[in-house]
Amino acid sequence: MDFMQMDFMQDVLADGRRFRTLNVLDLVTRECLALEVDTSLPGQRVTRVLDQLVSWYGVPKQMSVDTGHEFAGRILDAWAYAHGVTLHVIEPGKPTQTAPVESFNSKFRDECLDLLHWFGSLAHACAVIQTWKEEHTTQRSHSALKQ
Repeated sequence: MDFMQMDFMQDVLADGRRFRTLNVLDLVTRECLALEVDTSLPGQRVTRVLDQLVSWYGVPKQMSVDTGHEFAGRILDAWAYAHGVTLHVIEPGKPTQTAPVESFNSKFRDECLDLLHWFGSLAHACAVIQTWKEEHTTQRSHSALKQ
């Protein structure tokens, strides 16, 4: 894994509580490496996910993130520095600089979130989202790779 992109999304449970997802993509294979789901995903949780990905795939050379407050903290900067990873922060208002993750987010929202599933609990949301991730990663062709 050489290049990754990360982004956050959010949705709502049936009881009105919001939950968030951390979406991590390998830019070369377009594989969704992680889809972390919880009501809160602070910097320490993000770095735990990244540590798990490093144990499975190795250290990426570069990670692209947007300018959102989720990625602005010192925790991610310190993690990247400690692992020798270059953080590339896109320019504000330039989502085309993270087009692969934006495309993934669109498919994820259209096919898994947005009224398609009425998540009764966080556990239910996690289960449905992980099933969708597995199908997306293993059974779907990726047009950018001509698969």
